Amino acid sequence: MTLLRDRDLARAFDHASRTYDRLTGLNPGYRADLLRSARRLGLPEDGAGLHLLDLGCGTGASTQALLRAAPRARITAVDASAGMLRRARTKPWPDTVRFLHLSAEELATAGEGPFDAVFAAYLFRNVSDPDRVLGAVRGLLRPGGRLAVHEYSLGGSPAHRALWTAVCQGVIIPAGTLTGDRALYRHLWHSVLDFDRASDFTGRLTRAGFTGVRALPVAGWQTGITHTFVARNGSATAGEATR
Repeated sequence: MTLLRDRDLARAFDHASRTYDRLTGLNPGYRADLLRSARRLGLPEDGAGLHLLDLGCGTGASTQALLRAAPRARITAVDASAGMLRRARTKPWPDTVRFLHLSAEELATAGEGPFDAVFAAYLFRNVSDPDRVLGAVRGLLRPGGRLAVHEYSLGGSPAHRALWTAVCQGVIIPAGTLTGDRALYRHLWHSVLDFDRASDFTGRLTRAGFTGVRALPVAGWQTGITHTFVARNGSATAGEATR
């Protein structure tokens, strides 16, 4: 299968935005896992004085997780899908949260930032050039800034691939077919199989110049399928280490 990319993928998400929250609600622990990953940024003092980026915010579930993890921070949330952003904006948000219609690649030249931390959920396997986007993220982060990537990235066991395929064929793709979004959810299935394994993505982060890279498992049925990757943009300064 040819994976959806760029405008084709954004249009598919536009269409799926009507039912996206309902379908993700079928995944046990979906929102709790996002919150756990956002908290793994380890932001001090509830994020007071910090400016955070939610990269690929979708309908706002990851933004809500970031807001709960750092309720005193300013948050800029961006996504390439206008439909997903429309859904996100209909939800109640404090004045400290704003949404922008930009792709990850466009953000680098949009004059935004710098950011103290970046949270990216379910993004990197959907971009055409992950290395380019990681380079853009480094450019948007302050020195010592923190990154947390919440992503479907399989472990090394064949059982992880088999379980993912069973879940997709038995639940995700049939549910997406009912909503008219079969192509998007077949893309989801194959994009995970084709993406970096967890050890490969940690290597990709290291090669991009991030330090302290770790892959942390997600609990429940997604163990070995979904990971939180945490890293820093170089070494923290003395002030950042104690904030």
